[in-house]
Amino acid sequence: MHTDVNALFSALWQDYIEMTPSAAKIQQLLGKGEAIINDHIALRTFDIDKVNLDVLAEHFLTLGYVACGDYKFEAKKLTAKHFEHPDPTQPKVFISELNVSAFSDELQNIIKSLVEQVNVEATKAENFIYSGRHWKLDHNTYQTLLAESEYAAWVAAFGYRANHFTVSINHLPGYENILEVNQALKDGDFVLNSAGGEVKGSKEVLLEQSSTMADKVMVKFDDAQVEIPSCFYEFAIRYPKADGEIYTGFVAASADKIFESTNVKT
Repeated sequence: MHTDVNALFSALWQDYIEMTPSAAKIQQLLGKGEAIINDHIALRTFDIDKVNLDVLAEHFLTLGYVACGDYKFEAKKLTAKHFEHPDPTQPKVFISELNVSAFSDELQNIIKSLVEQVNVEATKAENFIYSGRHWKLDHNTYQTLLAESEYAAWVAAFGYRANHFTVSINHLPGYENILEVNQALKDGDFVLNSAGGEVKGSKEVLLEQSSTMADKVMVKFDDAQVEIPSCFYEFAIRYPKADGEIYTGFVAASADKIFESTNVKT
């Protein structure tokens, strides 16, 4: 596992921009040459012991991260936690897992067969959380998963990597609010996720978020190469709580809609 938190995020970012070419363009557009502060990253997995949320979290816990919040997404059958580093300039980490047993026997059997192909030692390797897919997958199996769960299909296709990075609007010079950021993105011909509205959340819940729709990239399946949605870029602005401290958690109702940034069936 990594011993340097900055090296970890640098490696995650390099993998992410290969999957999300638009992210580099968005950085140039919004940052105007200035460094962009990352609010958080997100990772996805299955709730099977070998690869579950706790396995991914260990890569961050060893670097000083601590668990700070628990979330449930009933409709999508997901559980999640977020983690924070003692150094508030380090990105927060949001890890979700699919509750596999809540789905059909067919989906359960497919996911179990995929996870069986993962080497346990690989899950402890320094590069695991940006190592991609660890199993064979044909396009027909991907389609079968997609029919039941967009999330399951995404993890099956892309494996282990950052599902998204998030621009901290609080630290973004030249922008007063999320609407100005969204307008700049639309003026730059980037497509926003409009599920539940372009802005998810509100000042009242102390967090506003928006996101692009995922880039589409060619994915090599065992039997075909097909263009499918990969990863997306998110934008977040946080507001102070009653005690004046900036809110650092997440809002489940908003995150529920952010998940749909990778949907194939929009």
